[in-house]
Amino acid sequence: MARVVIKLGSAIVATDEGELRTELLAGVCAAVAAARRGGDEVVVVTSGAIACGTRVLGLAGRPSAIEELQAASAVGQGRLYRVYDELLAAEGTVAAQVLLTFSDVSARTSYLNARQTLGTLLDWGAVPVINENDTTATDEISFGDNDFLAAQVAILVGADRLVILTATDGLYTADPRTDPQAVRVERVEDFAALEELSITQTTSAHGSGGMRSKVVAADMATAAGIETVICNGERAGVLAAVLAGASEGTLFVAREQRYSSFKLWLRYSKPSRGAIVVDAGAARALREGGRSLLPVGIVEVRGEFEQGDAVEVLHGPVLIGKGICNYAAAELRAVAGRKSEAVRELLPHASEEAVHRDYFVLA
Repeated sequence: MARVVIKLGSAIVATDEGELRTELLAGVCAAVAAARRGGDEVVVVTSGAIACGTRVLGLAGRPSAIEELQAASAVGQGRLYRVYDELLAAEGTVAAQVLLTFSDVSARTSYLNARQTLGTLLDWGAVPVINENDTTATDEISFGDNDFLAAQVAILVGADRLVILTATDGLYTADPRTDPQAVRVERVEDFAALEELSITQTTSAHGSGGMRSKVVAADMATAAGIETVICNGERAGVLAAVLAGASEGTLFVAREQRYSSFKLWLRYSKPSRGAIVVDAGAARALREGGRSLLPVGIVEVRGEFEQGDAVEVLHGPVLIGKGICNYAAAELRAVAGRKSEAVRELLPHASEEAVHRDYFVLA
């Protein structure tokens, strides 16, 4: 039995005119239901609510203002979910609508609650159909696009595989629409090698991602030990083939080094509120020794944050990692560079560690 997250981009869900591609979605739902009957647990992350709403409202194209995007989503989301509900029901499978915002995963308590709810739905044999709650999300608190949301969900539920269905056959060495010499990349094990490729951010008429965001999602997922496939969802039978283990699109191999659920949440979900600049000794202790960060190693505190907020830890311009700070910014400025004895004299009840090693993750 495997746990799989399947992400459908706007180009798969709807035409450029915003009409839902029900025949294609029927094929996807049939493959999902077959996998479910075979014992797999499946989560669907879907785009398309704004595209659907845009068409229903008769708008000339995808809106750009945030309030218009939210209104279009409010119109389209119910209609979009109804299609999934009916198509999965026809296959004997129960769908469950789940709308998430970035706030739902950035706070640890709601993150754990979302994980428990999704786990219960999967235990009951339902297929969660997840979308971002565009009606209430803003630029400051949104996932940005559903590729990032899909990676977050895959990490959240502890998936074995993430499948991203898009309108191309996978990752290419260049944009195949403009470069006839572009070659599909069949397998990725080293993300550093991708820096030499021309990975675009071009999207469909109703999309917000592009190939670059899909590669970033694959980077996130594989860091959590989740194999990721980007493939052409417009090709009949491709999802069923991938779920059966066939080689399709581009495979991103899961990395061996894995982090705890908490550190994955810290790395990808909890937003940074400031930054701490450390000296060379502290940087080395964090990188190589797995040590906690003490005030004595801090040379600068940037931004305003409270105790318990996440902060980036830098050595010069280089990002070392991210951690939960035991001090508010003002307190940390007062003790930065001081040895532990001096810190205790100045702040008797303060923690010895500015960032404890258990609450720190390397970049």
